[in-house]
Amino acid sequence: MKSHLMLAIGALFSCWATLALAKLEPEVSGLVPQAQIVGTARLKYFLWNVYDAKLYTSSGQWRSGEPFALELTYLRDLNGDAIAKRSVEEIQKQGFTDEAVLSNWYRRLIEIIPDVKKGTRLTGVVDANSRTHFFRDGEKVAHLDDPLFSKWFFNIWLGDSTSEPKLRQQLLGLIK
Repeated sequence: MKSHLMLAIGALFSCWATLALAKLEPEVSGLVPQAQIVGTARLKYFLWNVYDAKLYTSSGQWRSGEPFALELTYLRDLNGDAIAKRSVEEIQKQGFTDEAVLSNWYRRLIEIIPDVKKGTRLTGVVDANSRTHFFRDGEKVAHLDDPLFSKWFFNIWLGDSTSEPKLRQQLLGLIK
C-alpha cells in the first residue's frame, strides 16, 4: 500500500514539475536548459511599483558564470531612453569608468530598450558563452556578444554593489 502511495505522490510531483516547466516563456527555456526560478522580487520607488522581477537558472540556484535569465514585468509606463540612461548610471555606480565603452553601451541600450507600458515583459538572457539576448514580450529584439557588457549590465540587479541589495537578495533566493 505504501509503495502505491509513494508512486502516486511521485507521479503527481512529476506532473507538477512538467507543468511548471511548460509555463516557462520560450526565451527562457530555449536558452537556459531546465530553467527554474531562483527568486522573485518587486522594485518599488517611493510609493510606486516599478516592476516584478524573476531570476531563472538551470539549477534553481545562482551560480555566477552559468546561463541565466532575468525577466522584468513592468507595472507602469516608462520611457525606454530613461531606462537606458538609468542602466548606464547604475553601471557607473558599481565602479565601471570607461567612458567610451559606457557611451557605446548607452547607444546600444537606446536601440534595444523600448518604451514600456504596464504589463510589458522584458527579458535578458545570458547564455553559456556570456552573450546577452534581449526579448520584449517573448520576441527577440537584440543580442550582444560582449561578456563585459553581460557582467556589468546584470550586476545592476545581481552584483554585490547593486543599489537595491534587498531586491538582489530576493532574486538570489536568500530572502523572501
